[in-house]
Amino acid sequence: MQTGLDICNKRWPKKLNGARVGLVVHPASVNSSFEHAVDCCASSNRFKLKALFGPQHGIRGETQDNMIEWAGFKDGKTGLPVYSLYSDQRKPVPEMLKNIDVMLIDMQDVGARYYTFIWTMELCMQACHELGKSVVILDRPNPLGGNLTEGTVLDMEFTSFVGLRPLPVRHGMTIAEIACYIKDTFYSSLDLHVIPMKGWERKTWYDQTRLPWIIPSPNMPTLDTAIVYPGMCLLEGTELSEGRGTTRPFELFGAPFIDPEVLVKRLMTLNLPGVAFRPVYFQPTFQKFADELCGGAQIHIINRKKYKSFKTGVAVIKTVYDLYNSEFEWKNPPYEYEEKKMPLDILAGTDRLRNDIEAGEKINHMEDWWKQECLEFGKNVRKKYLIYK
Repeated sequence: MQTGLDICNKRWPKKLNGARVGLVVHPASVNSSFEHAVDCCASSNRFKLKALFGPQHGIRGETQDNMIEWAGFKDGKTGLPVYSLYSDQRKPVPEMLKNIDVMLIDMQDVGARYYTFIWTMELCMQACHELGKSVVILDRPNPLGGNLTEGTVLDMEFTSFVGLRPLPVRHGMTIAEIACYIKDTFYSSLDLHVIPMKGWERKTWYDQTRLPWIIPSPNMPTLDTAIVYPGMCLLEGTELSEGRGTTRPFELFGAPFIDPEVLVKRLMTLNLPGVAFRPVYFQPTFQKFADELCGGAQIHIINRKKYKSFKTGVAVIKTVYDLYNSEFEWKNPPYEYEEKKMPLDILAGTDRLRNDIEAGEKINHMEDWWKQECLEFGKNVRKKYLIYK
């Protein structure tokens, strides 16, 4: 199969020939020959590359940790200006766009609403809509495939940089399909063009594409990480370690006050599909509990087709909350530029999840209401924007 980047020159819109282009990229913006999009686009004869833009973690992975801002600079290889879209400015300002006609966006998403790259994309679309610029999306696979959806659908009262528009947590869409939804719903007059993939099917997981896995962000080292991420990222809304600072982020989780054997025994009684838990101790090198010994567990995916990432993440939080109520703490703001709302609420896109956990609701009862939200979104919205079969 081929990504949008692989066939960009062949499929470039004729009306945009010779256009001045600003390119939005990150470390995983590479073609099937491992060439970065900056190099591919700098040599294109279809358009003129004039500026580079980078999301969270930069254009080539300049920042290691989470929520670390970075400043723009001049690219040493091309001599082009590099503008940061993860700083005080997450939306391109007119000064950044004055010398370009088109924003070309090539970013690998991981299939979860919290992952900020899709919202960087939207803010670029918003800026281009306001200034009469065009947008071209180079599509890439959803690493989790394009059939399964799960989790809460964002309530617009809980918008933030980890969720600007209604989407299920595990959305089952490609970045271009999300762009089409956003354009049609919020920016109908935007001049949007999509260069779709060739040969991708919705049933295809990333390791079935034969494309190289290039880490899209430093704490997304493997496909296994991406599979658990739609649920385990919820731990960022708590004071539990989600495994950052270890070699298995989001697969390892815990805290100094947790007894691994007790935790795993309780988790296994839930009979969560497609997953097993192994008691572990670990010592993060940075982030929460840096250099402290934590008890917890490692997630092992037994059947990825049956595995419910979001339900598993909720079950982990609920189980620790129930077992260690006096030690458990929700993380307080600020978080991802949100100063007032609780981090778990903006991750979930609702405060209902946190309230249900505090009220002692059973996990299957909670799943009923978010499953219904997901089904309604799929039926009424998502299906209209699916490009691939």
